[in-house]
Amino acid sequence: MIRWLIKYVVIFVVLVLIQVLFLNQMQISGYLNPYIYILFVMLLPLSAPRYIVLLSGFLIGLTVDIFSNSLGLHAAATVFIAYIRPFIIRSISDREEEINDYPGLKQNKFSWFLYYSAVMVFFHHFILFYLEIFSFTQFFSTLLRVVLSSLLSVFVIVLSQFLIFRE
Repeated sequence: MIRWLIKYVVIFVVLVLIQVLFLNQMQISGYLNPYIYILFVMLLPLSAPRYIVLLSGFLIGLTVDIFSNSLGLHAAATVFIAYIRPFIIRSISDREEEINDYPGLKQNKFSWFLYYSAVMVFFHHFILFYLEIFSFTQFFSTLLRVVLSSLLSVFVIVLSQFLIFRE
Protein backbone atom coordinates (compact mmCIF):
# COMPACT_ATOMS: atom_id res chain seq x y z
CA MET A 1 0.00 0.00 0.00
CA ILE A 2 2.77 2.46 0.95
CA ARG A 3 4.79 1.51 -2.13
CA TRP A 4 1.73 2.12 -4.33
CA LEU A 5 1.12 5.50 -2.67
CA ILE A 6 4.74 6.63 -3.06
CA LYS A 7 4.75 5.57 -6.72
CA TYR A 8 1.67 7.63 -7.53
CA VAL A 9 2.84 10.65 -5.52
CA VAL A 10 6.08 10.63 -7.54
CA ILE A 11 4.15 10.30 -10.82
CA PHE A 12 1.87 13.17 -9.70
CA VAL A 13 4.77 15.49 -8.90
CA VAL A 14 6.76 14.63 -12.03
CA LEU A 15 3.79 15.09 -14.38
CA VAL A 16 2.82 18.41 -12.80
CA LEU A 17 6.41 19.68 -13.00
CA ILE A 18 6.73 18.63 -16.66
CA GLN A 19 3.41 20.26 -17.47
CA VAL A 20 4.00 23.51 -15.61
CA LEU A 21 7.69 24.06 -16.31
CA PHE A 22 7.93 22.85 -19.91
CA LEU A 23 4.69 22.08 -21.70
CA ASN A 24 2.73 25.15 -20.58
CA GLN A 25 5.49 27.29 -22.07
CA MET A 26 5.21 25.45 -25.39
CA GLN A 27 2.36 26.94 -27.40
CA ILE A 28 2.78 26.41 -31.10
CA SER A 29 0.88 29.06 -33.08
CA GLY A 30 -1.92 29.13 -30.52
CA TYR A 31 -3.36 25.80 -31.65
CA LEU A 32 -1.06 23.18 -30.19
CA ASN A 33 -1.06 22.84 -26.42
CA PRO A 34 0.21 19.47 -25.17
CA TYR A 35 -1.19 18.32 -21.82
CA ILE A 36 0.52 15.30 -20.31
CA TYR A 37 -0.68 15.68 -16.72
CA ILE A 38 -3.91 13.83 -17.53
CA LEU A 39 -1.79 10.70 -17.84
CA PHE A 40 -1.95 10.52 -14.04
CA VAL A 41 -5.72 9.89 -14.12
CA MET A 42 -5.38 7.57 -17.08
CA LEU A 43 -2.79 5.36 -15.35
CA LEU A 44 -4.59 4.89 -12.03
CA PRO A 45 -5.41 1.22 -11.45
CA LEU A 46 -8.80 0.06 -12.65
CA SER A 47 -9.43 -1.39 -9.20
CA ALA A 48 -9.01 2.02 -7.54
CA PRO A 49 -12.22 3.23 -5.89
CA ARG A 50 -14.12 5.76 -7.94
CA TYR A 51 -13.88 8.47 -5.29
CA ILE A 52 -10.07 8.12 -5.30
CA VAL A 53 -9.98 8.55 -9.07
CA LEU A 54 -12.27 11.60 -8.91
CA LEU A 55 -10.34 13.14 -6.03
CA SER A 56 -7.01 12.49 -7.77
CA GLY A 57 -8.33 14.09 -10.94
CA PHE A 58 -9.48 17.11 -8.99
CA LEU A 59 -6.16 17.46 -7.15
CA ILE A 60 -3.95 17.23 -10.22
CA GLY A 61 -6.24 19.55 -12.18
CA LEU A 62 -6.32 22.06 -9.32
CA THR A 63 -2.54 21.90 -8.98
CA VAL A 64 -2.09 22.70 -12.68
CA ASP A 65 -4.72 25.45 -12.32
CA ILE A 66 -2.82 27.04 -9.45
CA PHE A 67 0.40 27.16 -11.45
CA SER A 68 -1.34 28.15 -14.70
CA ASN A 69 -3.67 30.73 -13.16
CA SER A 70 -6.63 29.22 -15.01
CA LEU A 71 -9.40 29.38 -12.37
CA GLY A 72 -10.49 25.73 -12.22
CA LEU A 73 -10.60 24.92 -15.92
CA HIS A 74 -8.10 22.06 -15.67
CA ALA A 75 -9.76 20.73 -12.52
CA ALA A 76 -13.17 20.62 -14.23
CA ALA A 77 -11.84 18.91 -17.36
CA THR A 78 -9.80 16.40 -15.37
CA VAL A 79 -12.67 15.51 -13.04
CA PHE A 80 -14.83 14.98 -16.12
CA ILE A 81 -12.42 12.45 -17.63
CA ALA A 82 -11.99 10.80 -14.24
CA TYR A 83 -15.78 10.43 -14.11
CA ILE A 84 -16.17 8.97 -17.62
CA ARG A 85 -13.07 6.74 -17.41
CA PRO A 86 -14.94 3.54 -16.39
CA PHE A 87 -17.47 4.00 -19.18
CA ILE A 88 -14.74 4.52 -21.76
CA ILE A 89 -12.78 1.48 -20.58
CA ARG A 90 -15.92 -0.68 -20.72
CA SER A 91 -16.86 0.61 -24.16
CA ILE A 92 -13.45 0.04 -25.77
CA SER A 93 -12.77 -3.35 -24.16
CA ASP A 94 -14.15 -6.58 -25.55
CA ARG A 95 -15.85 -8.95 -23.15
CA GLU A 96 -13.37 -11.73 -23.88
CA GLU A 97 -10.41 -9.38 -23.80
CA GLU A 98 -8.47 -9.53 -20.56
CA ILE A 99 -7.62 -6.00 -19.39
CA ASN A 100 -4.85 -5.62 -16.86
CA ASP A 101 -5.58 -3.66 -13.68
CA TYR A 102 -2.93 -1.15 -14.71
CA PRO A 103 -4.03 0.52 -17.96
CA GLY A 104 -0.53 1.26 -19.25
CA LEU A 105 0.90 0.50 -22.67
CA LYS A 106 3.15 -2.34 -21.57
CA GLN A 107 0.33 -4.19 -19.82
CA ASN A 108 -2.19 -3.86 -22.67
CA LYS A 109 -2.18 -3.92 -26.45
CA PHE A 110 -0.83 -0.88 -28.30
CA SER A 111 -4.09 -0.39 -30.21
CA TRP A 112 -6.12 -0.52 -26.97
CA PHE A 113 -3.89 2.03 -25.25
CA LEU A 114 -3.83 4.32 -28.29
CA TYR A 115 -7.62 4.30 -28.53
CA TYR A 116 -7.98 4.77 -24.77
CA SER A 117 -5.56 7.71 -24.82
CA ALA A 118 -7.16 9.33 -27.84
CA VAL A 119 -10.66 9.20 -26.39
CA MET A 120 -9.64 10.42 -22.93
CA VAL A 121 -7.47 13.22 -24.30
CA PHE A 122 -10.13 14.34 -26.78
CA PHE A 123 -12.80 14.60 -24.07
CA HIS A 124 -10.40 16.43 -21.75
CA HIS A 125 -9.37 18.93 -24.40
CA PHE A 126 -12.94 19.43 -25.60
CA ILE A 127 -14.13 20.35 -22.10
CA LEU A 128 -11.02 22.41 -21.32
CA PHE A 129 -10.97 24.53 -24.48
CA TYR A 130 -14.72 25.14 -24.64
CA LEU A 131 -14.80 26.13 -20.97
CA GLU A 132 -11.87 28.42 -21.65
CA ILE A 133 -13.68 30.14 -24.52
CA PHE A 134 -17.14 29.72 -22.92
CA SER A 135 -18.88 30.41 -26.19
CA PHE A 136 -19.85 28.61 -29.35
CA THR A 137 -19.19 31.64 -31.56
CA GLN A 138 -15.74 30.30 -32.49
CA PHE A 139 -16.88 26.68 -32.54
CA PHE A 140 -14.85 25.45 -35.51
CA SER A 141 -11.61 27.22 -34.64
CA THR A 142 -11.88 25.83 -31.11
CA LEU A 143 -12.65 22.38 -32.50
CA LEU A 144 -9.54 22.62 -34.67
CA ARG A 145 -7.56 23.56 -31.57
CA VAL A 146 -9.06 20.56 -29.72
CA VAL A 147 -8.16 18.13 -32.51
CA LEU A 148 -4.62 19.42 -33.07
CA SER A 149 -3.81 19.61 -29.36
CA SER A 150 -5.29 16.15 -28.84
CA LEU A 151 -3.08 14.68 -31.56
CA LEU A 152 0.04 16.25 -30.04
CA SER A 153 -0.94 15.22 -26.51
CA VAL A 154 -1.63 11.62 -27.54
CA PHE A 155 1.72 11.51 -29.31
CA VAL A 156 3.53 12.77 -26.19
CA ILE A 157 1.60 10.40 -23.90
CA VAL A 158 2.33 7.33 -26.05
CA LEU A 159 5.96 8.41 -26.39
CA SER A 160 6.21 8.76 -22.60
CA GLN A 161 4.91 5.22 -22.22
CA PHE A 162 7.71 3.95 -24.44
CA LEU A 163 10.41 6.04 -22.78
CA ILE A 164 9.51 6.50 -19.10
CA PHE A 165 6.65 4.36 -17.80
CA ARG A 166 8.07 0.87 -18.34
CA GLU A 167 6.39 -0.94 -15.51
